[in-house]
Amino acid sequence: MTEPQTSTRRRASFHRLTVSNVRRLTKDSIEVTFAIPEALSEEYDYVAGQYVALRKELPNTEGELVELRRSYSICAAPTGDEIKVAIKRDLGGLFSTWANEELAAGDQIDVMSPAGAFISKHKLTEINDPSKINTTSQDRFVAVAAGSGITPVLAIARTILEANDHSRFDLIYANKAAMDVMFLEELADLKDRYPARLALHHVLSREQRISPLLSGRIDAQKLTALLTNVVQAPTVDEWFLCGPFELVQLVRDQLTALEVPADRVRFELFSTGEPNKPQGHIGRPVIVDENEESYEISFNLDGLKGEVKSPARANETVLNAALRVRPDVPFACAGGVCGTCRAKVTCGSVTMAENYALEPEEVEAGYVLTCQSHPTSDKLTVDFDA
Repeated sequence: MTEPQTSTRRRASFHRLTVSNVRRLTKDSIEVTFAIPEALSEEYDYVAGQYVALRKELPNTEGELVELRRSYSICAAPTGDEIKVAIKRDLGGLFSTWANEELAAGDQIDVMSPAGAFISKHKLTEINDPSKINTTSQDRFVAVAAGSGITPVLAIARTILEANDHSRFDLIYANKAAMDVMFLEELADLKDRYPARLALHHVLSREQRISPLLSGRIDAQKLTALLTNVVQAPTVDEWFLCGPFELVQLVRDQLTALEVPADRVRFELFSTGEPNKPQGHIGRPVIVDENEESYEISFNLDGLKGEVKSPARANETVLNAALRVRPDVPFACAGGVCGTCRAKVTCGSVTMAENYALEPEEVEAGYVLTCQSHPTSDKLTVDFDA
């Protein structure tokens, strides 16, 4: 194993960027390229696997303008002058539908600086500091992705294969049909470039392939066969899982059963996949009555202190409370998935409903997802700058 890379999180901020190109990938997905001004090149430096959030005001079904924020993984290695993301149309999704139908070169949109911890713990991914890349290790990497989950995985695979001539990468990629495969040409080109070190395993749920193992939905039985017979799980140094909750959780469970150490598995979700899970209630109005029981919440953001009272009866999240007095508090998904709203508890305590973004060591150090955190002490202090 190579030495783990150290990764410091920075607090995200939005800047208005110009769309330089929109490329159709499939009938329901596009690749969007944003030009990065030289003055912002350091702000948008990133590691393969990270994401950005896009912010745009769009009319809802009632015709009212609402602010929408959606997170999308970056699908290319850093160049310093542009960032590329893939946007797949979601059924009923206001933002993704608008982007697929109307977004064009020349448009401007608010883009958050890169964030996220879905990155390799190997030095192979420190492409912005070539002197630190380990070019002699013989590590093996495996990714399991579905649909648009290929977006960060493509950037990670390309980076790993380019950085080290001795590394190997297997990709198990699930889609409904061949016409739904995003970045099909890019994957084929990557395979042609690294024929001996990149193995592609396309699994199509609605198309019959020659191998029964690569046809139909990935269930527990099929996944066990793939992990034991195709990629030999015990020989893998690092795993990357990206897709819907059900698939990612299934793979994590199977890897646990195969006694794969948890610290070798990186994962990222589209969403929790369960509509009854807390979603942050962003912007939910709360009326404070000075005569009723309330939590006193203090927070540090950009070096400035904010204070707000949160009625116990309201059961609002720390994020929701903070947004009522500081609308610039960082957040993106508000569902416990992206980690943008991360802060450190420095006084008091909270209960966190969900966590699909923080590493165990971050939780042990006192970090929480404020979109999922509810105060459990009379006074609470969190630091978004920590």
